[in-house]
Amino acid sequence: MSGAVGPYQHRKFADERRRIPRTDAVLRDDRLREATRQLGPQAVKAAVRRAQEQARAGTIPAEDVEDVAVALLPRTAGGLRPVINATGVVLHTNLGRASLSARARQAVQEAAGPTDVELDLRTGVRARRGRTAVKALCERVPSAAAAHVVNNGAAALVLAATALASGREIVISRGEMVEIGDGFRLPDLLVSTGARLREVGTTNRTTAADYAAVVGPETGFVLKVHPSNFRITGFTRTADVGELTALGVPVVVDIGSGLLAPHPLLPAEPDAESQLRAGASLVTASGDKLLGGPQCGLLLGDKELVRTVSRHPLARALRVDKLTLAALEATLTGPQTPTAEALAADSRQLMRRADRLAAALSAERVDVRAVDSTATVGGGGAPGVTLPSAALSLPESYAALLRTGQVPVVGRLERGRCLLDLRAVPPEDDERLSEAVRSAAER
Repeated sequence: MSGAVGPYQHRKFADERRRIPRTDAVLRDDRLREATRQLGPQAVKAAVRRAQEQARAGTIPAEDVEDVAVALLPRTAGGLRPVINATGVVLHTNLGRASLSARARQAVQEAAGPTDVELDLRTGVRARRGRTAVKALCERVPSAAAAHVVNNGAAALVLAATALASGREIVISRGEMVEIGDGFRLPDLLVSTGARLREVGTTNRTTAADYAAVVGPETGFVLKVHPSNFRITGFTRTADVGELTALGVPVVVDIGSGLLAPHPLLPAEPDAESQLRAGASLVTASGDKLLGGPQCGLLLGDKELVRTVSRHPLARALRVDKLTLAALEATLTGPQTPTAEALAADSRQLMRRADRLAAALSAERVDVRAVDSTATVGGGGAPGVTLPSAALSLPESYAALLRTGQVPVVGRLERGRCLLDLRAVPPEDDERLSEAVRSAAER
């Protein structure tokens, strides 16, 4: 019968299986011993078992189990895998938004052990948590008399609403009742604090008179929200912060994206300094967007209001850890962030990089070419703003191969091709990107 396996083949296969080394023997390999010290025994044993399974299936020789096990080891003990962001979205929420600078990463590493996070080393008594990060934040935003840091942007707004308006009214334009992502809607978030929403105006037009008509003794504050992930155009009208400050109640501005000062490439994006100068009582923002830092929420503004929110019991539940504080301070005081570098990247230089990479890969018979591309800011910031860029264009099938490679690369599909946009890829990652493409081509 065609395809039948005879006794000799059965014996040969059984002999091959018996040659597969035992787990304890494999773990005596010096490379795997070192990996056990770095990653822990569970991760190393899992890699060994996967290599042994491949040998049992006949896909690798028994003598290659140790080498394959080493190749299968994870880079870190955690489940998160570093990826190359070639989507063309600078602040990609699914990829963790902003990449930390080298200085911020070093600060996190140094803060991983015991630190003086709540201790004054000079006096030996308890000190204010995050005092140096808060000082750095106020120095970057001179119009802020005080600042407070919580664990994300939504938490900053929730804390402000709870501390300043629980049981009272928050006055907000109907055109700013936004959904902030993943199904979280601003009205639901605010109502959960015990505040009542007083909606004014219409979706496309809200004037200062609309706010003035409802402000009264029950008003906790007026809230102005930047609709950062969409735009309304045409017959529109909004009241600016300067108009709202005349109402005699606190004005809280949620700018969202975390821009601290005006940015020449993003003239329509509100920033904390400008909003406070215009009269805002309190500004809330995210730290892991245009600021380019770790995930956190920022509250900046009037000293008494910041004190009120920072002393509320909820502030304890929303506080950040020492690693976030370290990364935030290093971001504020350090050199240009990867986010800033990606935004400022010159499209001509990006194309030169793409041409160089494409030429080298084409010489190895990879179906690739350099093409013009369009990148975006992402992270709910600067809606409608596009950034000229350059990309490597590959067959569509490469998308899945690159995502599942040893060094995962996430691109985007466009017109039946897989594009690897270089705007958010630092130049020092070009070789890793090329190697990932080569590996995908061989699979």
